[in-house]
Amino acid sequence: MIAAVVGLGGTMSSLDSTIVNVALDTLAREFGVSITGIQWVTTAYLLALAAVIPVSGWATDRFGGKRVWLASAGLFVAGSMLAGTAWSVESLIGFRVLQGIGGAMLVPVGMTLVTRAAGPGHTGRVMGVLGVPVLLGPVLGPAIGGILVEHASWRWIFYVNVPVGALAIPLAARLLPRDEPKPCDRLDVRGLLLVSPGMTALVYGLAQGEASGGFASARTLGPILLGAVLLTAFVLHARGTPNPLIDMRLFRRRPFAAAVGTNFCLGMGLFGVLFLLPLYYQGARGLSPVDAGLMMIPQGVGAALMIPFAGRITDRTGPRPVVQTGLALIVIGTLPFAFTGSSMPYPVLALALVVRGLGMGASTMPAMAGAYATLDPADVARAASALNVVRRLGGSLGVALISVVLERGLPGTTGGVTARAAPADVVAAAFGSTFWWAVAFCALAFVPAVFLPGRPALSDDRQVESGPTPTGRTVGASATP
Repeated sequence: MIAAVVGLGGTMSSLDSTIVNVALDTLAREFGVSITGIQWVTTAYLLALAAVIPVSGWATDRFGGKRVWLASAGLFVAGSMLAGTAWSVESLIGFRVLQGIGGAMLVPVGMTLVTRAAGPGHTGRVMGVLGVPVLLGPVLGPAIGGILVEHASWRWIFYVNVPVGALAIPLAARLLPRDEPKPCDRLDVRGLLLVSPGMTALVYGLAQGEASGGFASARTLGPILLGAVLLTAFVLHARGTPNPLIDMRLFRRRPFAAAVGTNFCLGMGLFGVLFLLPLYYQGARGLSPVDAGLMMIPQGVGAALMIPFAGRITDRTGPRPVVQTGLALIVIGTLPFAFTGSSMPYPVLALALVVRGLGMGASTMPAMAGAYATLDPADVARAASALNVVRRLGGSLGVALISVVLERGLPGTTGGVTARAAPADVVAAAFGSTFWWAVAFCALAFVPAVFLPGRPALSDDRQVESGPTPTGRTVGASATP
């Protein structure tokens, strides 16, 4: 029940990561901006998530997970209502940031509540339950968005969160376990002032590569270097601080570091492709927004079929073989789009997306389970924060880079893809070369995945060292041999 309620709230946050993607071409034409300009509607949301998520571990301890989750859900719904009233691209981006601030803590705080209740021996199975709405939200978002854009208005892609929130908030108030605030250290304000602007500057510089005259220009290189310096300063600060915003000591544990690296690369590949696919179907294949959204459904079907089995298999075999199989499926399912032009049969593309969805279901949540399986209960909240920050940062970088590569391949400077007067073969070639970047991002995840645990976590009754569990029973504190 806890996982179901948390997943319902997580659906709002993850759905809004991609529901706007199918409307990007419409928004670009309506507001008269380029692809690299309109991509900030997606990237700003992901960046806001990444910037606020580091506070989730501290906030969970300081105020209690249930209180934080309810407050975040309320702010997210308010941001959604405001985004639906946006009058310019700047106001829309601003309200998307507010949405991101509200939605940032929904997933990590929810994962903390679920993981503490489940115990390490059942992490994979519970993550499978939680992963259904969290993973299907980004996949099904374009389909829902396409229907709303074509038959209602682009404003309804934001208003749709209001009834979901009206259902999730009362259920959470009633069903989530009450947890009292705990004595905790002061918020690492210096760390927050380093890591949040650092991520924003880095992604901004990368996204400006095309509009500012290339990556060697001062307007591009300056923000990139500033972001790198701030993030490096944060790492140095965190290593010398007893209770940093992101606990860098967790990275000394090989399974956790491997899970972080895997999720970073996956974030680049998954969010980058989810940004790219609706534009491809509308710009290169001439489909309407609703048809482009519906073409994404096979990917959701594949993910839904795989997620329940992936969690159970992870509990039995460990995450490494499951994640590696999933990554292989993602690469195989993305390759046809890199080779395709404007005449590839739709059944072939649909089958490729089913394969890609199977890979997403087999890789995303098992990779996260690999991070949690070796942690003590006291480390879960801050680990959830770090893991989700890295995934959202990877997604932001992936979308920014994908938009730059696509913009370089298309003629014209403003308007959506369908507004450009370009030959079909030029548009198809631009998308094909961009999909190759997405393939590379996903293939890169194989490197850290090699270091994920290759054996299952011990269940609570098999652990040998005594210590309290989140449920109060005295069992082993160690999660793996």
